[in-house]
Amino acid sequence: MEKEERPGNGSLQETVTRFPENPGVYLMKDEKDRILYVGKATNLRHRVRSYFSGEKDLKTAVLVRKIRNIEYIVTENEYEALLLENTLIKKHKPRYNINLKDGKSYPVIRITNEEYPRVFRTRRIVDDGSRYFGPFPAVSTLDRYLELIEKIFPLRKCRGPLKKNGRPCLYYHIGRCSGVCGGRISRDDYLKNVEGVRALLSGETGEIRDMLERQMRRAAEDLDFEKAASLRDALRAVEDLDRGQKVVDFDGESRDYIDWAEKERLCTFIVFQMRGGRLSGRELFRTGVYDHRADLPGQFLLQYYRQAEQLPGTIYLRSLPPQWQVPDYFQRELGRTVRLEAASAKRDLAVLNLARENAEHDLRKRLHERGNIPALEDLAAVLGLPAVPLRIEGFDIAQLSGKHPVASLAAFLNGAPDRKSYRKFHIRSLAGEIDDYEAIREAVARRYTRILNEGLEPPDLVLIDGGKGQVGAARGVLDALGFQRVPVLGLAKRNEEIFLPGKKDPVLLPEGSPALRILQAVRDEAHRFATGFNRKLREKTLSLETLTSVRGIGEARGRKILRRYGSREAIVEATGYDIARTAGISLEVAESLLERLRKGD
Repeated sequence: MEKEERPGNGSLQETVTRFPENPGVYLMKDEKDRILYVGKATNLRHRVRSYFSGEKDLKTAVLVRKIRNIEYIVTENEYEALLLENTLIKKHKPRYNINLKDGKSYPVIRITNEEYPRVFRTRRIVDDGSRYFGPFPAVSTLDRYLELIEKIFPLRKCRGPLKKNGRPCLYYHIGRCSGVCGGRISRDDYLKNVEGVRALLSGETGEIRDMLERQMRRAAEDLDFEKAASLRDALRAVEDLDRGQKVVDFDGESRDYIDWAEKERLCTFIVFQMRGGRLSGRELFRTGVYDHRADLPGQFLLQYYRQAEQLPGTIYLRSLPPQWQVPDYFQRELGRTVRLEAASAKRDLAVLNLARENAEHDLRKRLHERGNIPALEDLAAVLGLPAVPLRIEGFDIAQLSGKHPVASLAAFLNGAPDRKSYRKFHIRSLAGEIDDYEAIREAVARRYTRILNEGLEPPDLVLIDGGKGQVGAARGVLDALGFQRVPVLGLAKRNEEIFLPGKKDPVLLPEGSPALRILQAVRDEAHRFATGFNRKLREKTLSLETLTSVRGIGEARGRKILRRYGSREAIVEATGYDIARTAGISLEVAESLLERLRKGD
């Protein structure tokens, strides 16, 4: 393999034109030399150049805007590119590559390969002749199996070589062990219990049910009603479990079915595991999508199976991309022959349809959790926005006769307030003048300079409480900072007119429309936050002025009172003696202050 990297000068677009037309891997880095994205290509020049041509949605545009350097590694062939891409993603975990979340390694039940086998839960598959049953996405089902096994077929719990010392452990005395160590059961009878465990976990429960029914009737005839009730409960538990989880035998006939659903840069993968002809488990993985959708299945398969203890004989998908190298990876790197098949038989398509239905259900759930997505989609459509504005940041200015000018930022995520991201600004550039345009410029400049400096993602939409002038002020600052792709609009209170940069006439949306309600909610939250901040500043000044208006209380003593009590209400609730001691004033002055505050002055 040959490694080359971009020289330190010249634009990225110009540099990419000099990339080779060979297979390889490219690494996109930010200004701090952190790897943002790792991708593979059959033709490095064509693939990387596609990032800088044509219209991109906002999320991909965010990735491109952060790129400061692109390195590439030429490989001999596509398979080497696949292998290297997988290695680099595993090592660096780039932010914009597929990142699986919520995936779980589900536990299984193991029957050990020993003279006196044990049974227990595990997440680790050991190829030592042990038998495994599962996986169990619902751990409660696994626990019910183990509890039932202890009651019906109690096996030993002690680990390591069995030592027969003639004294059974406590588990024997409470009926949870067969007492092997005390010689209370022969090996033949013990192995019959092991076979009963295998039959139970395999769903072969006919003989088990018959046995429990016989024992239950015998106990009832002997008037041992407590034992009969326990056996009845065990029988019901067997019947309940028999309708649920089935065996996984990890043999060569095992099959996995994988499908996914993707929308609005969200993607959910579903893996259905078929073992012994039965659907034995389901795994769900959530991720985000920032780049080429065609790469999703390949990256998922490599991440999902590269640490798997057991691989299925066949993996079914809805369709296979051309020139896919994943089977070679399984063979060369994992030492297993795994067939990747595009489902065509009715049986296989039925399972994939079920997987797709599950993936779409989870995706709808995720979109619902994200907030009012339909209203945001409507907003994007009616205003011609480049992408659905999942994140909106709204600004408002508040002041009273030029005093205490402040700005607020109210952030909405997926159509709902994201209060932890709210911000407030003391406006410093006005020097007592009233200038909403300059106040907007300062607030927007401070906010997005920080976004730029810290490498944070900008919003999908900036909303200004105001008209053309305020929108123009914000647009100019964003353009100067390099955020030309971030849309800006204004919402004026008088007629709820929507102003867009460069548009002569405002846009009017029907009253009560979902798109308008979203904008109104952002605008109103920004206004509430700004006026509340301004009011607090004015109240603080008014309180100090009120205190110093009392003869005998200067500014220093007034500040002491404010620091001690913090509010008018707290002062009124205090005694004159406490106030006098706090501020170092006479009791007479303190009583005068209380009298004035109680009158509401």
